[in-house]
Amino acid sequence: MSGLFRPSRRAMLKVGLAGAATVASPAVLRLTAQAQTGPIKIGLPLALTGALGSVGQQQKRGAEFYAKLQNAKGGILGRPIELLIEDTAGNPANCVRKAQEMVERRDCRLLTGITLSSEALAVVPKLAEWDSIFISSDNGDGRLTAESLVPNFFRANISGPMGTRAVSLYLRSAKLQKLYALGLDYAWGHNSVQVFEQEALKSKKEFVGKVFAPTGTKDYSPYITKIRQSGADAVFLVLQGDDNNAFLSQAQQYRLPEKVKLLTEIVDLASIRAVGDASLGLIGSSRYSFTYDHPLNNEFVAMWKKEYGTVPDTFEGEQWQCMKVFEAGITKAGGIEAAKLRPALEDIEIESVKGKVHIRKCDHQGVQQGFMVEVKKKPGFDTPVPEVIATFPGESTTPTCNTMTFKD
Repeated sequence: MSGLFRPSRRAMLKVGLAGAATVASPAVLRLTAQAQTGPIKIGLPLALTGALGSVGQQQKRGAEFYAKLQNAKGGILGRPIELLIEDTAGNPANCVRKAQEMVERRDCRLLTGITLSSEALAVVPKLAEWDSIFISSDNGDGRLTAESLVPNFFRANISGPMGTRAVSLYLRSAKLQKLYALGLDYAWGHNSVQVFEQEALKSKKEFVGKVFAPTGTKDYSPYITKIRQSGADAVFLVLQGDDNNAFLSQAQQYRLPEKVKLLTEIVDLASIRAVGDASLGLIGSSRYSFTYDHPLNNEFVAMWKKEYGTVPDTFEGEQWQCMKVFEAGITKAGGIEAAKLRPALEDIEIESVKGKVHIRKCDHQGVQQGFMVEVKKKPGFDTPVPEVIATFPGESTTPTCNTMTFKD
C-alpha cells in the first residue's frame, strides 16, 4: 500500500507567484537560493498493515492533516509539503528498503513515522550515508537516544523509558506492592519492561516476574494464567495495536482486572474503541491525550473534529507535534539540508499540543510533560475515554542524557 499527499493547486500557485517575484527582487532571489526550490518532501515508511497497522494509520492521518493545513498557509518557507507514504508492514528490512528508495529515487532527505522501534533501529545507521534527517514521532526504544544515537536522528515523542517513568512515579504513592510485566517480544517491549523493573526496585516494590509475547499473538490465556499465578497486585503492559486489543478483551473474559490492577505504558483511543468497557479502569501513561487542557491542544482538537468528526488519538497527536518540530527546525535553518537542519534542531524549543517541547542537544530527545490517564465513561462519548489524572514535568520523566536511567 502506498500513498502520496499532493499540495493543493492554491498552494502550488502561491509557490509559482513567489518564484516569479524572485525575478524582480534580488533579495527574494537570494532567499529562494538559500531555501532551495520545489516541494519539501517528507518520507513516511509506515506499518500501515500488520499487527501495528492501527498505529501506522494514525501516524499517516496526523501527517496528512498537518500537511493539508500548512500547505493552505503556503507551506514552509513558501514551499509546499509533499508526503511520500509507503507501507512497511512492520518489517525492518522492508522499512530500510522503502526509506532508501525515497532517498535515492525520489530525492527525499527528511524522514518521520517509522512505526516500530525495530524498524527505526535498522534505519538510523543509514542516515549519514543518505545525508538525511529522521525525526521520530512514536519510536519508544530508549537506545535510539542512548547507545544507538546517531547525529541525524531526533525524537520528538515521549520514549518508552519516559512513559514507563511516569507509571513508576504514579506507583510511588500507590498501595500496589507486587508487580509483574507483560511486553511485546521486540525492541520496544524489552526496553520498557527493563526500565520498569529497575524503577520498581528503586521504589521498594517487589518485582515478581515478566513475560514477552510475539507480535500478532491471538491467544493470551497462557499469559493471563502466568500473571494470576505470580501473585502480583498489578501488571504493567507494554502492548499496542491488535495485541493490546486481544489482551484487554481476554483479560476481561477471565476477570483478571478483579484480582490484578492493569497498568500500561500507552493508553490510546483505538484500543478503547476496539474493546469498549473492557478498557474501563485501565491506568497508564499517555504520549498524547485529547483531554489535556492546553490552548494549543484545544485548538488542535477542534480542528481535528471539524475535519474528521471525531477526536484525535494518541499517535495522531504525536505525529502532529513531530511535524511542528520539523516546521520550526526548517524555518530556523532556512532550508532542509542536513548540515543546516541538524544544528537548527539541536536545542530548539516549541510550544505544542502537550505544552513546551525542548529538543535536548546532548541526545536529541524531546523533553516534555509526562501524563497519567485513567479510562472512564464520560458524557457525550459512546465509548470510554482517557481522563488525565496526573502530570509530571519533563525534567522528572526524561532519562539522564544519552541513557535510559534516572537519577533517583
